[in-house]
Amino acid sequence: MHGLINKSLQSFFIDTFGAAAWQDIAARSGITQRLGTDGFEAMRLYDDTLTHAMLDAASTLLRRPRDSLLEDLGTYLVSHERMEALRRLLRFGGVSFTDFLFCLDDLQGRSRLAVPDLALPDFVIDEGGPGRFTLRCRGGPPGFGHVMTGILRALADDYGALVVLDHSGNSGGDDCIDIILHDPAHHAGRAFHLAAETR
Repeated sequence: MHGLINKSLQSFFIDTFGAAAWQDIAARSGITQRLGTDGFEAMRLYDDTLTHAMLDAASTLLRRPRDSLLEDLGTYLVSHERMEALRRLLRFGGVSFTDFLFCLDDLQGRSRLAVPDLALPDFVIDEGGPGRFTLRCRGGPPGFGHVMTGILRALADDYGALVVLDHSGNSGGDDCIDIILHDPAHHAGRAFHLAAETR
């Protein structure tokens, strides 16, 4: 697993549940013993078993299902100030939530510009009628569909759209998310400018 993903999980656990909770997760999953107290480095590659051990330990210690934690991770990736660079990368997908959905097939290319060895799933969006879509995530790590559900939920709010999302499970090896867009301009949404603010 790419270190950027593992580092994002580490940051999520620290920012959401506290440093003590992260230390417990790291100790129980063997991260402390293998990597030391600093945990993951963003630009290294790690064995997938370490990521799964971390998620299993977090699920047990926090008494939360793994899928729920992964969805909350997705929300965190868009909404937390520490992750503003990722939010900006995603928002370049379009001026509305619908535009963003139809530009998801470009996301893999945009992410490779930033991190060449980060492998994201292929995204396929199917339109099932006015305001109805199914997003298929192909070839991603296990549970990525739940992360993407959280990302979509946070981005819908970011764009100001009223959306109902349902992770409908796996179909033919694809992680599927059903999307119903009730109102693309339900509220004002968060401010976003193409040019980054200078300080």
